[in-house]
Amino acid sequence: MDFSGIFTSVRHAARELALVSDDVKNKVLCSVADAIAERKDEILSANAADLERMDSRSPLYDRLKLTEIRLDDIASDMRHVADLPSPLGRILMERTLPNGLRLRRVSVPFGVIGMIYEARPNVSFDVFSLCFKSGNACLLKGGKDADCSNRAIVALIHDVLKDNDINPDVVSLMPATHEATAALLSAVGYVDLCIPRGGKSLISFVRDTAKVPVIETGAGVVNTYFDEFGDVEMGKKIINNAKTRRVSVCNALDCLIVHESRLNDLRALCEPLAGSNVVIYADEKAYAALTDGYPTELLRHASADSFGTEFMDYAMAVKTVSSLDEALSHIATYGSGHSECIITADEERAKEFQTRVDAACVYWNAPTSFTDGAQFGLGAEIGISTQKLGPRGPMGLEEITTYKWLIDGCGQIRE
Repeated sequence: MDFSGIFTSVRHAARELALVSDDVKNKVLCSVADAIAERKDEILSANAADLERMDSRSPLYDRLKLTEIRLDDIASDMRHVADLPSPLGRILMERTLPNGLRLRRVSVPFGVIGMIYEARPNVSFDVFSLCFKSGNACLLKGGKDADCSNRAIVALIHDVLKDNDINPDVVSLMPATHEATAALLSAVGYVDLCIPRGGKSLISFVRDTAKVPVIETGAGVVNTYFDEFGDVEMGKKIINNAKTRRVSVCNALDCLIVHESRLNDLRALCEPLAGSNVVIYADEKAYAALTDGYPTELLRHASADSFGTEFMDYAMAVKTVSSLDEALSHIATYGSGHSECIITADEERAKEFQTRVDAACVYWNAPTSFTDGAQFGLGAEIGISTQKLGPRGPMGLEEITTYKWLIDGCGQIRE
């Protein structure tokens, strides 16, 4: 299939979007939020069709599922994006050279952003809101598991855009095929930036295959270290929230690291997890500490593969360490650079942990479940970048803009 027609239309729509005022963009975003409430049954019906085709035991099932509450949250996030200041036209740097030339570095859109994602229909709304607000057109390439949901969502957005006399091609949904993925990754001259959002295999494929620029939103292998000076009651709440709030998301806890001097507290720390039937893969010391305290049917011996695994399920590894240095070494070996946490009452240890851990988000006495664009006040997120070149952490409006230099002169010439 030839996708050049789609790419050309989206490229043209991006140029038209540059002429749309921020007030009009905000009005459209609020109208889409209203339409989500008005057409909730339509979206949920399409989502139900997708859910019927997926095994409810799959870790992706929860990511795929939309509910009335989740749709309300999506609409709220969209209104929040509308309320945020425009990221465009900001003067990032300004100076006048000795020869009188005036230089300004000003924020501008990338142009066309391609988004490749799996069973996450909420991403269709989030990407549209952030791209539209920041003046970017977007090419959406969702997975086949969420195709019915994505088509219903994009149809709703297109209706609102048409009602406001805006070219609906500012957001275009590509077919849920491998052929479309290959075309998008090769769309040099049409796509300015591609962002993959999904599991490790998808991200690796995009990084290794793309001919267009890519920002990686890496997989989340998340650790929490319970230090020898950690508070048990605080730890129980943080660990339980990080693990069980939503197990399918990338900020969910995968490995609890515990100082060996606190093994007697491990049962108490893990007690709330049993209520959610969390399977624990424990090393030898942790296994012994949990025996006769954690449900036998939920306790397993850890293997070499237990550490460094993004479970996306009601499962978690436990690693015993003898020092902060050993905890940091474990994180450096098995972490993915997404989110890491320390639970401790010792401020010096906390500061050392935050300084030495190499990750996009590093927490002290708070769960990694807060790694989220909306929670960070960004309105929504287009993804969580784990790379170091360019954006890092939750990506909102500012992270999907670039800049250009404006140079004002009065006839100067270069010697």
